[in-house]
Amino acid sequence: MYALTVDQIDSRHDDDRVDAAIECLERTVSDRAALPPERTAGDEFQVLLDDPETTLEVLFELTRQGEWSVGLGVGDVEAPLPRSTRAARGTAFFRARDAVERAKNTPERFALEIAAGRRLRTADVEPLVAQAIRARSRRSPEGWQLADILRAGHSRVDAAHILGISPQAVAKRYLAADLRAEDAVRAALVRLLAEADEPA
Repeated sequence: MYALTVDQIDSRHDDDRVDAAIECLERTVSDRAALPPERTAGDEFQVLLDDPETTLEVLFELTRQGEWSVGLGVGDVEAPLPRSTRAARGTAFFRARDAVERAKNTPERFALEIAAGRRLRTADVEPLVAQAIRARSRRSPEGWQLADILRAGHSRVDAAHILGISPQAVAKRYLAADLRAEDAVRAALVRLLAEADEPA
């Protein structure tokens, strides 16, 4: 399973953003979370997921905002699952705790830890996820605007109409935002996360 421990960056000098983030994730994840996002302490919250695609979606959403240190732990969770995320235990949560502490000192504010006995190691997966986060961090607001439209299922022709710009301008944004390989990169990372959760 996939546990995310998320800590607000520089919370002492900023408003508490945890409740708003939890509400956003509840809308995004809906019933796809094994255990819903829940504040654990102060400016920190956790969520437990059992699907690699949803995990990547949540991870990308959180790291896009630039307001969080995000630790992803891959491992077992004790069954049966409790009703509360704060009451859950297992190696996924222990690894997520280790990861979020490391994340606070990385440029991407992200780290991943895979429990022992899995098919892949941390070093097999973390650099590739971090590289995708770095690439996304360089995207302009205009690039994100186009990315969100395409992610919602619209074509580039549709995007030109929605944005009120020419198809040529859309094509330039598409290239500048490095969207050509977006779906392929996502699919590859989902496969890696799935393999990382399989026993060796």
